Amino acid sequence: MRIINLSEQNTILNRFVSELRDVNIQKDSMRFRRNVERIGETMAYEISKTLNYAPLETQTPLGTSITNVPTDPIVIATILRAGLVFHHGFLECFDKAENAFVSAYRKYRENHQSFHIHIEYIASPQIENKVLILTDPMLATGGSMDLSYQALLTKGEPSHVHIATIIASKQAIEYCAKNFPQEKTTIWAAAIDPELNESAYIVPGLGDAGDLAYGEKE
Repeated sequence: MRIINLSEQNTILNRFVSELRDVNIQKDSMRFRRNVERIGETMAYEISKTLNYAPLETQTPLGTSITNVPTDPIVIATILRAGLVFHHGFLECFDKAENAFVSAYRKYRENHQSFHIHIEYIASPQIENKVLILTDPMLATGGSMDLSYQALLTKGEPSHVHIATIIASKQAIEYCAKNFPQEKTTIWAAAIDPELNESAYIVPGLGDAGDLAYGEKE
């Protein structure tokens, strides 16, 4: 399994992540959403380098051109709701991809320090022998990602799984490394943070990505 921490590279991606974390810039929800989307676009570009390619002949007004283009069928799968704008960033690059959506959420107990993860809804095409890109901006424990993947396996066995996240905890990276297929999984993170707090939020993290993008929920 490959684990790629993009923050280890000096790219413009780091500025997008920094702005997402900034408590003052976070007040601008439109800016927050756009930064999430831009990270999705950038990460999709990085993932595109790992795909299979074949030459395509194109007729121009003056002749023909041969260009190597990706040939893998792709399904972009997103965990609702925070993942929606992240998903759109990927779709801007992989515009011919099929799409899947999973509703997974934490149901906290009264102490708000422990929870169950529930899957309520899944809408997905067949994913048999396709490249599956699983996207979620925040990878805290890895539990939601794992349950979503298991739900998607009812639609077939993908040829490769890319787990794409903006901020992950070390705990979640370790969890996914143990629970996803070793030989065909790649984890992409824009940043990996050191710990979780008692409510299983990533520290330093950025807060609740869904609330920052779409407003607070009851």
